Amino acid sequence: MSDIDALLAPYRITDGSKFRLSKHEPRDTNGFDIDKAAAKAMLEEGISHMRDMQEKLFAQREWAVLLIFQAMDAAGKDGVIKHVMSGINPQGCQVHPFKAPSEEELAHDFLWRTSCRLPERGRIGIFNRSYYEEVLVVRVHPELLARQRLPRHLVTDAIWDERLKDIRRFEDYLSRNGTKILKFFLNVSKEEQKRRLLDRIDDPTKNWKFDVKDVDERQHWDAYMQAYEAAIRATATEEAPWYVVPADNKWFTRVVVMAAIIGEMRKLDLAFPQVSDAMRAKLSDIREDLEND
Repeated sequence: MSDIDALLAPYRITDGSKFRLSKHEPRDTNGFDIDKAAAKAMLEEGISHMRDMQEKLFAQREWAVLLIFQAMDAAGKDGVIKHVMSGINPQGCQVHPFKAPSEEELAHDFLWRTSCRLPERGRIGIFNRSYYEEVLVVRVHPELLARQRLPRHLVTDAIWDERLKDIRRFEDYLSRNGTKILKFFLNVSKEEQKRRLLDRIDDPTKNWKFDVKDVDERQHWDAYMQAYEAAIRATATEEAPWYVVPADNKWFTRVVVMAAIIGEMRKLDLAFPQVSDAMRAKLSDIREDLEND
């Protein structure tokens, strides 16, 4: 087993049948005990590998990569995206944050707004929240279903299981069409979230990050944990794995996410396209003409 495999093994979920969120410790660092400088060095080395793979992904244009980030508020999604993807060529990367749906989005099926933002072949797409909000936020606040104007007979107690089945089939479909999906749940503890929210209040430079709704949602913590567990159990597959990443230590969160992206992209057999012998001969002639110009 490679070093990356060993690092990721406790967090990579491909069969949700036995998954229990309570068995995943938000403070876990998998035995790693390094300082911030060492963590930064690991991150920089990983970013260099990612940059090389992204260049090949972009040139090959056979695969698309979709990274989905889900978490409770203040778990560090924005920071992970900023630090892990900092070395990626912006031309080959698209970031889409999904907030509360608009009236236009509510007029379509629940997968529509994210389907419109899927990455093209050769690119990395990043969803900061995603279609999983429909089985997380909406499940915790079922009154939100009323805004979707579904026929009444379709809104039953089975709707969450039905949506999870739809998501699993949708991800199977994307996988069969050349989209590699990685899903990250940043598993922050309630205590650490509290500390970070207080920091946003106390630090004037972070006041803009604070949202009263974040505190309101804390009152539904247990319901959210149940919803996350149900979502991961129903949609974790080998083709579209979940990574349940400990999020109380930001440096470790970023290292795990980076390692997961590298580990999964290595499986895609990425390479620069090879030109034919005829094209190579033509290039040789063009080179000679340019030298003699």
